[in-house]
Amino acid sequence: MAAIEAGRRSRRVLVLDHAEKPGKKILISGGGRCNFTNLNTTPANFLSKNPHFAKSALARFTPSDFLALVDKHGIRYHHKTMGQLFCDTSALQIVQLLERECAEANVRLQLNTRVDSVQHSEGGFTVATSTGPIQATSVIVATGGLSIPKMGATGLGYDIARHFGLPIVEPRPGLVPLTFTPTDRDRWCDLAGLSTEVIAHSGKTTFREKALITHRGLSGPAILQISSYWQPGQPLTFDLAPGTDVLAPLLAPNARRDPAAAVQALRSIFPTRLADRWFALHPLAAQRDQTNLALAAAERLLHAWTITPAGTEGFAKAEVTVGGVDTAALDARTMQSRTTPGLYFVGEVVDVTGWLGGYNFQWAWASGYAAGQSA
Repeated sequence: MAAIEAGRRSRRVLVLDHAEKPGKKILISGGGRCNFTNLNTTPANFLSKNPHFAKSALARFTPSDFLALVDKHGIRYHHKTMGQLFCDTSALQIVQLLERECAEANVRLQLNTRVDSVQHSEGGFTVATSTGPIQATSVIVATGGLSIPKMGATGLGYDIARHFGLPIVEPRPGLVPLTFTPTDRDRWCDLAGLSTEVIAHSGKTTFREKALITHRGLSGPAILQISSYWQPGQPLTFDLAPGTDVLAPLLAPNARRDPAAAVQALRSIFPTRLADRWFALHPLAAQRDQTNLALAAAERLLHAWTITPAGTEGFAKAEVTVGGVDTAALDARTMQSRTTPGLYFVGEVVDVTGWLGGYNFQWAWASGYAAGQSA
């Protein structure tokens, strides 16, 4: 996006990529169909030390602007839940869109080229590469973060920023599965594959989506979303039955209040094995003790299950990197370094992280557009 916009301004543009083909992360996104934007994008859908930084770029290149490109190239797409848009056929169509737009803007793409360093030089910068030095008046760093290293992710962008004295907000995995402590693993992980809708809470941040039990802990959309806000050692709280009074049938006049009735109530909401496990770990007392107060306490527990994760699955399983180049060092309108004119940082390498659901792609398009309009 940055190259396309700079090329449209008649700039001479070279894109360097160490991979053997472009857009490798695009190709695996959205289950191979690329969740290329979200119609509901607002600055509130992004995590950053400066929550206002993304406003300018997002306002000047919106989901509608990218949809115009999608329509121009005849790409068929469909809407899923919560504003998410996916290609009908393949994520490859988005890569091809970008390649064609680059070609129209006379942008040159050079693959299999490792970038070793960027240095100041007379009139701009010298980029040291595996194929020799390249002179440039402007450099846009669009290297992504540390997530999914098997796809080629490196810390190059952070190294370049540090070399020019730009501060870094410590990178950590985001949109990542969480792992259980050994005790919780013994309690739950034999139920791997079971899922249920929850409301996940971390402080004042909440997400209502599915949570999935895995062989090591928890995953699913709700867990990935809340993971970007979770800090090691902090507890997380889950409402396991949003908007439902699970044990209400036991409070009806003349209702049975025995364990079988409690299990049946749980099974009406949760998968059978999950319901049975919950009851085994949180049994109601004998019939004579199942008072209204006891049932109310059991109900509260269903809506406030609290665990402290052992950690995350790390960058290998993270969809994004939280943190990055400190936005205080960048101009929000142009993405240019405040101290090094001609040096720009865009996309995931910057301390702006979107929610799950196409938001990070929209930040990539918008921040790339902003830099390309200036570089």
